[in-house]
Amino acid sequence: MATVTFDNVSRIYAGTDRPAVNELNLHIDDGEFLVLVGPSGCGKSTTLRMLAGLESVESGRILIGEKDVTQSAPKDRDIAMVFQNYALYPHMTVADNMGFALKLAGVSKAERATRVEEVAKMLNLEKYLDRKPKNLSGGQRQRVAMGRAIVRQPQVFLMDEPLSNLDAQLRVQTRTQIASLQRRLGITTVYVTHDQVQALTMGDRIAVLKDGFLQQVGTPRDLYESPVNSFVAEFIGSPSMNLFTSTIASNGVVWGNTTVPIKAKSLLGSQGLGVTVGVRPEDLEIHPKSGIELTIDLVEELGADGYLYGHVDIDGVEQTIAVRVDGRSHPLRGDKVFIMPRASQVHVFDKETSLRLL
Repeated sequence: MATVTFDNVSRIYAGTDRPAVNELNLHIDDGEFLVLVGPSGCGKSTTLRMLAGLESVESGRILIGEKDVTQSAPKDRDIAMVFQNYALYPHMTVADNMGFALKLAGVSKAERATRVEEVAKMLNLEKYLDRKPKNLSGGQRQRVAMGRAIVRQPQVFLMDEPLSNLDAQLRVQTRTQIASLQRRLGITTVYVTHDQVQALTMGDRIAVLKDGFLQQVGTPRDLYESPVNSFVAEFIGSPSMNLFTSTIASNGVVWGNTTVPIKAKSLLGSQGLGVTVGVRPEDLEIHPKSGIELTIDLVEELGADGYLYGHVDIDGVEQTIAVRVDGRSHPLRGDKVFIMPRASQVHVFDKETSLRLL
């Protein structure tokens, strides 16, 4: 087992005018499950590939434990990688696929068989050991890819969007299995995904990247409740946080035909200051006559819960708002209602820098 450290690491691709990863500083604890998340092109896969030794590092250092592996070959880093496309050998059986890296490492046939059988039992793959990948389902192939990584007993697991090729139901099932298995094995794991739901449900901590820059690192609860800027606020959570412009009043922030009280004295001294206000869908409530008027365009029925999607007019600008409601009793499409936030759950960001103020 080992820690992983990115020490001021940058990567610039030829022909580009900005780094794919820019001065990344990130420490991953021994046995931790860290999820790298962000939109396409944010640098998360490049970060993983640099750790694996598949991409060179322009500047900075990468350490696994106390060892500087920045210039080490991939085979010398004691890592195991699980790819999006499984990367199984089609002509080999499941057992041979899982034990192939051990064979290359010179592990005896008897020990290979023992380790493969142990891992196959762990992953419920015992009855598939003699099959070839073409005779397996997508979920079974993914478990074989996981098994191939586990039998090597590496210091670090690297996973690059391993659930992307699975259907929605299987993704939910498999992400639970992966998270549970990682905690049982206690192997340091770096997991890349663009799906923030996977990030929230799987990671001990989440690192959010944007345009090559690390935005925030923290527990899923930290990022959900205290996003450091409006980008993280909007990216983490589904549906995403509602964001719109407002101004500071004498006792709070302007909210339609009223104000929402805030306790930050430093902000209350800045009356008229333009800010960005954020409220999550579950923190909005329907009010008889106060707040912002919402015209409901769509009602999404999810059984016990429902979501109202509609538009509001704020200073002549139409914006979309999502509100979570009781799935059994709620307004209908075409209705107009007033919405108010829970005052304790209002987020305020600087309009210019997007940094969190409250």
